[in-house]
Amino acid sequence: MHVAMIGTGYVGLVSGACFSQFGHTVTCVDKDQGKIKGLLEGQIPIYEPGLDHLVALNVGVGRLSFTTDLAAAVAQADAVFIAVGTPTRRGDGEADLTYVYDAAKEIAGALDGYTVVVTKSTVPVGTGREVERILRETRPDAEFDVASNPEFLREGAAIDDFMRPDRVVCGTDSEQAQTVLRDLYRPLFLNETPILFTSLESSELIKYAANCFLATKITFINEIADLCEKVGGDVQAVARGIGLDGRIGSKFLHAGPGYGGSCFPKDTRALVSTARNRGAPMRIVEAVVDVNDERKRRMAEKVIAGCGGDVSGKTIAVLGVTFKPNTDDMREAPSLDIVPLLQQAGASIRAFDPEGLKEGEKLLKDVKWCADAYDAMQDADALVIITEWNEFRALDLDRARQLLKQPIMIDLRNIYVPEQIAEAGFEYSSIGRPHRSANGDA
Repeated sequence: MHVAMIGTGYVGLVSGACFSQFGHTVTCVDKDQGKIKGLLEGQIPIYEPGLDHLVALNVGVGRLSFTTDLAAAVAQADAVFIAVGTPTRRGDGEADLTYVYDAAKEIAGALDGYTVVVTKSTVPVGTGREVERILRETRPDAEFDVASNPEFLREGAAIDDFMRPDRVVCGTDSEQAQTVLRDLYRPLFLNETPILFTSLESSELIKYAANCFLATKITFINEIADLCEKVGGDVQAVARGIGLDGRIGSKFLHAGPGYGGSCFPKDTRALVSTARNRGAPMRIVEAVVDVNDERKRRMAEKVIAGCGGDVSGKTIAVLGVTFKPNTDDMREAPSLDIVPLLQQAGASIRAFDPEGLKEGEKLLKDVKWCADAYDAMQDADALVIITEWNEFRALDLDRARQLLKQPIMIDLRNIYVPEQIAEAGFEYSSIGRPHRSANGDA
């Protein structure tokens, strides 16, 4: 089949490359001439493990191409996916659908023969119906159906998520569109992947409901962690205890500095706004948004407390600034709150992130960017772990202690065992677990 993917951002590029790996002929379209030029030269604009190889492989065999010519790509497509950005609109938290609707107008003018137009972007309920209205008003003579096919890709594991998903959700009222979508996803039938066909509205809500539920789990365990610190509990033991309950499950029960990234913050705010506007406020999700925003700020207070209550004139080594490991994405990353607050308290920051340097330099000012983790520790008064990259999980603790002015570690991801870090001579603070000192005191 022929696929046109409108937008070469994270979702569009990963989805286009994966569809081409399924054997379809995919043309990825973007208005950004510089981005298309880079892709044609083999430059991948985002960091995602394995994506560079997948793109090169399918470009090499002629199944994947890149262009700024939307009309040509759409004219030959059996399915056109809208995968443009839907950023949060300032002031009200709603998703800004300008790019989606602009894309729909352009697509309408290029349709040639029956085509399924699919929203892949995360969009509020009702967007698919509006896209359909725009298409029909612009091209009354066109043969098409509109469908919703939300993505459930985790940054850092997106290719595996696309190739081996828990489920595929497709929203459409048309049997003909269902046939096209089944053909597109036919390779997944071999793995018996569930493909759920729903209405447009249900499909659009499924995406938001899933992300908001996961954000709620994260926020819940973070609040349990706060209680553990007050009463002497261990949040990891609590998480294991409740996660073994099949009704709850263990995923997304990892205490930390709060969720970030391109999806959870944007989607929780958008669902809150949509629900309020429709007269069905979602108070649980509203609380999740408020608690998570406050948590990122409170993590700076935790670091200051771990440094003895005062960081004025001190140097802090920060490991990890991206919102999660295996990505260069810093959107809504906890570091964007923590680092400036530490600087406001008088601290100097030396930082290292395996992939976050380019974005970090844009977003975090007056930070000394270092060559590696040990370079960041040189003559620092304390070490703070914000992002749990694998290379931070087995640091040479003897070397770290020698490089630091004071053996203080604040671990905001709980990647170390408190007793072991204390035995190595560190004052150790983590999330939802007893503080450990070098003399063994809790």
